Parts: sequence; C-alpha cells; structure tokens
Amino acid sequence: MADSKEAGAETPPAGAAARGGLSLLSQGESEEPSAQGSALFLGGNEVKSRAVVKYSSAPPRTAFARLEEKTDLKLPPANWLRESAKLGPAGTTILGNSRKSKPFSSFGMAYDFIDSVGNDVDVVSDSENIKKLLKIPYSKSHVSMAVHRIGRTLLLDELDIQELFMRSSQTGDWTWLKEFYQRLIDQKWQRKKKSKEHWYQKAILSKFLYYSINGDGAAQPVPSATEQQESSSSDQTNDSDGASWPAPFEMPSSVSEDPSASSQGSEPLEPSYIVGHVASAPKEQNLTPLFNDGENSQGLKNDFVRNILWTFEDIHMLVGSNMPIFGGGRYPAVSLRLRDNNKPINVLTGIDYWLDNLICNVPELVMCFHVNGIVQKYEMIKTEEIPNLENSNFSTKVIKDIAQNILSFLKSNCTKEGHTYWLFKASGSDIVKLYDLTTLCEETEDKYQNPFTMPVAILLYKVACNMMMKKNQNKKHYGTVRTLLLNCVKLLDKSRHPQIIASANYMLSELFQLDEPKKEESSESPLNENSDESYSEEEEEMPDSDENGSYSTSSDPSDDNKAVAIIKSVGELSVPEKYKSIHQIRPSCAFPVCHDTEERCRLVLSYVLEGLKSVDSSIKKESDLPAADPNTPIPLKYEDESTRGGPEGLEKQMALFLDKMGSLQKGNYSSQSGMIPGSWQHKMKLQLILKSSKAYYVLSDAAMSLQKYGRALRYIKLALQSHDTYCCLCTNMLSEVLLFLSQYLTLCGDIQLMLAQNASNRAAHLEEFNYQTKEDQEILHSLHRESSCQGFAWATDLSTDLESQLSVSCKCYEAANEILQFSDLKSQNPEHYVQVLKRMGNIRNEIGVFYMNQAAALQSERLVSKTVSTAEQQLWKKSFSCFEKGIHNFESIDDATNAALLLCNTGRLMRICAQAHCGAGDEFKREFSPEEGLYYNKAVDYYLKALRSLGTRDIHPAVWDSVNWELSTTYFTMATLQQDYAPLSRKAQEQIEKEVSEAMMKSLKYCDVDSVSARQPLCQYRAATIHHRLASMYHSCLRNQICMHWLSVGLS
Repeated sequence: MADSKEAGAETPPAGAAARGGLSLLSQGESEEPSAQGSALFLGGNEVKSRAVVKYSSAPPRTAFARLEEKTDLKLPPANWLRESAKLGPAGTTILGNSRKSKPFSSFGMAYDFIDSVGNDVDVVSDSENIKKLLKIPYSKSHVSMAVHRIGRTLLLDELDIQELFMRSSQTGDWTWLKEFYQRLIDQKWQRKKKSKEHWYQKAILSKFLYYSINGDGAAQPVPSATEQQESSSSDQTNDSDGASWPAPFEMPSSVSEDPSASSQGSEPLEPSYIVGHVASAPKEQNLTPLFNDGENSQGLKNDFVRNILWTFEDIHMLVGSNMPIFGGGRYPAVSLRLRDNNKPINVLTGIDYWLDNLICNVPELVMCFHVNGIVQKYEMIKTEEIPNLENSNFSTKVIKDIAQNILSFLKSNCTKEGHTYWLFKASGSDIVKLYDLTTLCEETEDKYQNPFTMPVAILLYKVACNMMMKKNQNKKHYGTVRTLLLNCVKLLDKSRHPQIIASANYMLSELFQLDEPKKEESSESPLNENSDESYSEEEEEMPDSDENGSYSTSSDPSDDNKAVAIIKSVGELSVPEKYKSIHQIRPSCAFPVCHDTEERCRLVLSYVLEGLKSVDSSIKKESDLPAADPNTPIPLKYEDESTRGGPEGLEKQMALFLDKMGSLQKGNYSSQSGMIPGSWQHKMKLQLILKSSKAYYVLSDAAMSLQKYGRALRYIKLALQSHDTYCCLCTNMLSEVLLFLSQYLTLCGDIQLMLAQNASNRAAHLEEFNYQTKEDQEILHSLHRESSCQGFAWATDLSTDLESQLSVSCKCYEAANEILQFSDLKSQNPEHYVQVLKRMGNIRNEIGVFYMNQAAALQSERLVSKTVSTAEQQLWKKSFSCFEKGIHNFESIDDATNAALLLCNTGRLMRICAQAHCGAGDEFKREFSPEEGLYYNKAVDYYLKALRSLGTRDIHPAVWDSVNWELSTTYFTMATLQQDYAPLSRKAQEQIEKEVSEAMMKSLKYCDVDSVSARQPLCQYRAATIHHRLASMYHSCLRNQICMHWLSVGLS
C-alpha cells in the first residue's frame, strides 16, 4: 500500500499543463500547490474549484502509448489480464475500478478521515454519486441514494434497488421496502439484465487500456472504465453492476461480485481484487478501546485509489475516486477516454468528463476515437474547454447552482442523525422524492431491518470519540457529542449490540466532569450558548421558509404522503438559490448544564446503569460456558518483576492492606459472574464501576456540605462498595484508583466525625441513610454479581455509640494514610497527604478529649476511695496515646498551631491526673502529694513545649494567649495547693515558701494584664490574687520570724 500523502492544488487556468503543475499524488510523490486562490474560468462563468489529495494508493503514473491508426481493439493485447511489476502491488489499480461503488463506500472514507466528519466537510461520497446528482436535470436515468447525516456532514451512498430486492427475494429481508417501492412506481419489480452492447463496450475498453500501457504492463483482472458506457448509451439505465448488500447487521469482510458476471465466459469479469485498506485514523488515546477492530470497522474498507478533499464553490466534499490517470513526457497528467466515432459526445458525457477531471485536478483529457473497435485518431482537450465542445455545451454556473440547490435541499430535510434517508427519482421522471426509511422501517414488525443501522451507529460513536479527544475544544462540542451518542444508542437493539450500547453510555457519562466546581461550569460559555456545533433532533422541526418554496407539501398528485420532501421538477435545481435555506443547520440544542451537583451525578449514574445492564446481559452464565479441553494447555501470564512498582505489586500491597483492615474475604477476589479477565465485558464493567464510585463520592461530598450526614454516609457507602467491586475485578491496580480510595475513606472519616458531633439529630440521619432509590438498588445489584461488596462495611456502619463512631472515623483516616504509602502516592499527591494527616491529628485530638472527659467524669464520681481506679488510669493512657499520635501527625507536616493545641490538651490531661491524686480524707490533714507535683510539672512542660512550637505570638495570637493563660493557671494552682496544703511532713517551711513564691511569680509572668481581650479582667483578678497571696505569705513569714525572735529573747 502506498503511503498517505496530502497536498493542495487549485484547479489552474489554461496553460498550466505546459508548466507541469497539474499532477495528482502518486506513490512516493508530492505535489506543490499552484497559486492560491486561483479559479477556473469556463464559458465566461467563474467556477471556483480546489482539490486536495488526502490519500493516494496509486503507483507512479504510467505514460500511455498512442496506438497506431487501424489498431483492432477487438483483438486482445499480449499483456491482457497479466500481472506486471510496472503496475505496482495494487495490480489493476492504475486502470481504475469502474464497478459500482459499494453500498457503504462513504462510511469507509468517513472512518479513515474521522476528523473531517461532522464538522468541516459537507458531503462524503463516491465521485460517481456526486456526478450522478449533478446530472439529474440533464438525465432521464433513475437516481437512488441513501443519505445519512452526521453532525454537519451528509454521507451519500448508492442504494441499489435491484440488488437489494434480489437479496430480498432470497432472504426475505427488506420485503417492506420492496412492497413500498412497487406501490410507489405502480408496477411489479423485475430485474433488468445488461445488454450485449454493455459487455461489448466493457471488453473493448479493457483491451484498449492494456494496449495503452506500452504492452509490457500488466494487471490482475481488469476493471472497466468509469462513465463512458453511461454516456455512450445516452445515460440510459445501466446501473445494476453488482454491489452486494449485507443482511441487516451482517457485514462481510469482502464484497461479493455480481452473479451475472460469472457467466460471461471470456468477457472481462468484475475485478476480484480489493485495493489495500487505507491506514485507519489514530485510535482514541484518552478513551478505553471499547470494541475490537472487527466490530469497529464492520468490514467496511476505504478502497478508493484516491481520497480527495474537493471544494466546489462553497461546498466542501470528501470524494473517493478510482479514475485512471496517465502521465509522462509532454503530458504529466491526463485522463484517457475511448469514444465511438459514430456517437457524438453529448451533454451527459461532457459533464461526466469535466467533473472527473475537476475532482482529480487533471488539466487535460485525451480521447481515442474508434469505429467498430478500429482506432481512428486521438484528440487532446483541455479541461476548461470541455463545457464548450460541440454537442456537449453546458454552463458551469448551472452545474454550480445544481450542486448548491441539492445540498441545501438535503441539509434542510435530512435533519435527524442516525436516520437513513432515501433520495429517489424514477427513470424518465422529473420528480425527486426524499423518504425517511428509518421511520418507515419502524412501522414494520422488525424495526432493525436496516443494513445501514450498524455502520451509522459505529460512525456516530467514532465521530463522538474523535470530538472527545480534542481536549482544547471538547467542551464546545459536548452538545454535538451527546446528540451523536444518544442517536447511536437509539439506533441499536440492546439484545444484539450490548457492547456498543455499553460503550456509548460510558461515553455519555464521561461528558459530565464530576470533579469540576460549579463556578467553572456556570462560566463555561460554550456549554450555555447555542453554538452551531450543538443540536438535537428533539428540537421542534423548523420547515424551510424559502420565499421561492423549495419543496411542496400540498395535495398535488405528484406529492407522496410518505415523502419527507419533494422536488416537483428537476428543472428547478438549475435556478440559482432556488433551494437555499434560511438555516444551514437545525436550531442548536445546548449541552445540558446541571448546576445542581446531585442532578449532574444522577444523570451520570443513569448512563452508568444502562451500561452495566448491557454488560450484564451479555455475560453468559457459567453453565453456558464451554468446558475446558483437557488436551489444550492453558497459557499462564508472565509478569516481569522489573515492571512492577517496587518489590511488591500494588495488588499484593492492597491485599495485605485489606487483610489488615479485616476486609479481605477468601475466594472473593475474582468475578462471581464468570466474566473472563481481559474480555470487553471485563474492561467495560471496570470503567463503569469506577465511574459510579466517582459519582457517588461527589454526591456524598455535596450532601456533606449541606449537612445531610445520613445521606452523605449512604452515598459514600455506595462509592466504597463500587470501589470494592472494582478491586475484586481489577487485575492491574492503578495508583490513580488507589488515590480515589484514599479520598473516599477520608470523606467517610469526615462524615463519621460529623455524625458523632451531631448526635442530637440521629433519627433524621438514620432515615436518610436507610433510604435508597431504585437506580441505586439496580447498580448495587450489578455490583453484587461480581462481589459481596463488604470490603469496607466497617467504615460505613451508622453506630449509635460515640466512641465507636470516633474510632471508625480514625480508622478511615489511618486507612487513607496507609494507602498513600503505596507506590509513593504521598509524594505524588502532597496536598491530599497533608489533609489526611491533619484529619488524623484532629480525630486523635477528638478521641483524646473524649477519653479525658470520661476520666474526669469518673473522678468526680469517686467520693470515698482515696486511690485512683484502674479504669481511670486506662482512660488516661488512651487519651495520652491519642494526643501523642496527634502531635506527631501535626509536627510531621509542620503545623505548629495545631501541634500547640494538642500539647495544651496534653497539659490539661496532666492536670486532671494531678487532681485525681488529691487526698480525699480530712481537709485539715491533707498535704500536697509528690504525685500532684509530678503531674503539674508535666503539665507545665507540655505548655512550655506548646509555646516553643508556636515560637512567637504573631503566628497565632489567640492560641498563644490561651497557652499562656493555661500555663499561668497551672503555676497558680500548684502554688496555691502548696500554700494551702503545705507538705510540711516532707519539706521545710522555708523551702515550701520559696517554691510557692517562685510558682506565683511564674504565674504572674504568664498572666498578661496589659493586652485588651475578653480574658483581661480574669488576668487582672489573678494578678491581684497572686500579689495578695504573696503579701499574705510574706507577712506570715515576718510575723513568725518576730515571734520566734521574741520567744528566743524571752527564753534567754
């Protein structure tokens, strides 16, 4: 196959051939564009034409041999039907392929040039179909074409009624259309046979072309020329060359030949070769490969020798052409035609030759005239001179008007994407009718009896995928993408095509960005505006209001109540702008912007559910699966340890983690439905389940912000159940998926904490938690087909016990943090890691305070016992452990403020411990115990650590002032107790007074009496109390010293 090339070339004015500027691309060649903006002037009328070769598989052009006069073309040349390296690997490609185009030829081109479909190109079709349409006003031949709309693009294919009905007679398919057609033309259908003259002309042409390649060329079975036969017989109906029609939803990989051709003996048969398939468009990189190549391509190939982007006036067309082009020497590019000298060139033949050269950008035409197969002469004609030939005079401006009118007519009436329209003109009639075959087909028993359904659905999907890949502008196209996918799903039978329906629903769910804030959505103008790229068939249909009346819906006898639109006379097509619409495209329908998060997520989940249903319906039961062949070895997958993320794979780390969490269940780490790993069901269900988990996570987060904690817990439970199922199915865990799990567990911890702090509204939360929609139940049912979904049940229990809720919240944060240790996720996601550690520190502070308060409550209930109970000591240890871990969490992320608060709480715990060791006996005999002193000094140490953690008051003045106040209080309490309950049994009076004085002065030091705050009066009162106590203590000491002095004097 030749490499794809692309070059642009305006159709040049006369004389360009001499400069050698008009050759089409061939294998290994490139083409320099001629002067940009040039136009072709013909007959005084300006016609603008530009041809850009997008792809060519033709071998290098071969110079044609001018045959000697009197050469007998009825005699076969020596090289006839022989292969030759000169013709390249494509065999007879250089001779062209004159057989009728395949029924789906436009789809093959559309698949290969998917970027152009739906947006840039107006028409995609075989050049033969384009020529047939533009000759409608001049020809009495019948026209039968299928029309499909994909975005802004129309796909045109020949609808061979004879071949279709011949198949219908054998298989029973399309009987409804056969009956409708017979009513339409009011006569019984009969197959038309080709005349002997037809086959004679094909044979003469075949031999002529072989003579013209210098005798030493060769080919495989020779195809006949393109359009001469039609013109030589005044374009009478000879349209039944064999293009084979597939049965509904059956796409053979090759096209069978016309059975009638096989009985012609030595006459040249229809070519049996198939031109090499054009390289497919790049596969989607950002989307999962949703179905295999076989189903993707549907056996449709782009087997044209050339694909040309032809711009005719303002109409952009992607055209397939197989016209043979010769070149070399004085004639770098010419088309070669064989004409009967006894039959003058008519208008139809002239239009045919002119359009072929225009489309393929060939500047000259060489005609060889013969009489009864005997060569007479050659004649060279320039392309721009063809419209002025004798007996073949036509206006190029009229051809332009015809093209514009036909396009406007089709675009105005072929409005529904996914529908198959039938453009029909009976032989000898001037009336052209357009029918909606999809609507007619739906009226029958089997509405899927349309062979176009599958290719159209695939093309709708591929165009949508291509638009989604364009990250720069995909939001601009979201309305169009959604319409394409909805129509794709609408076309297909769920029971027959679960894979494509599941894929399309997944794509629909991907249109909604769950992780985007509302502000970004509301400010996204392309989503709100009615752009030309976005429209929907659900819009009210707008009839064409052309002032000239482009088509009629009256009760005229020529009208048909089944027809969508009718052209009453083909002569109207020649009238300039007769069918020009006031709108080129139907009114647009903007992509639905869901400002409400729940509405957006619910829409996503509806598509996910439809996708899951399609996948589940396609999974065979275990009893239906074929038994394993004992003689066939089962291949084992080899995994290179060097490619795994560390010494242990993520899967193994995850399994160990779940086992540690108590979540791993034996025999549950595989699909319970019998899905085969690596199958399309397996891949698609993984994607859908992951999408559902994300949607439920966003719903939970939204409910959390609304303080609907019961609802939030229900949604995060569904998110974790989805993720648990994903883990059971996944054979290659991605770090991104583990990050999602960490985020889910973090949110779950937040919810459990808020439920613990809002115990007063527990009944309402419980009611919200237990409510479940039908959609949620169906999704959960699909999940249960694969796993028990109990992997994280411990995290989502709605407990009535405060301690249990706090513990579950802490366990959620710990699990989230542990997941971040896998594959170095914490360094890849530093912000999330910091948030998790903050939450861990916070929940440990909450639990520490909870245990501390419980210990204080037990202490207040202890009336008689002088000893501290074991229960109190256990609570102290739990509280201290939580505070210590929390402090470590905050210090590891340099959160000095929160670390200071936890140090402050630890100091408070030490003070509670000190108070618990106070004697409960006679108040007058009680002394300040060593245990009290020990714990108070520990409290002082923690408060001082808190101040050192803060550094200066500027970091957080409120926390700084609070720590100072608590430190002052601790010194003051310790001094007061020592003063009131002096430990005289252990210490001397002077030592006690010294310690009390030092403690009072330190308390006074940390008591800020100058700063204006709510605590200022307390500080002032405490300062006064300290001074009073110190004065009283000093006064007592002085009085005791005087008494002792006088006593000693008296004794002496």
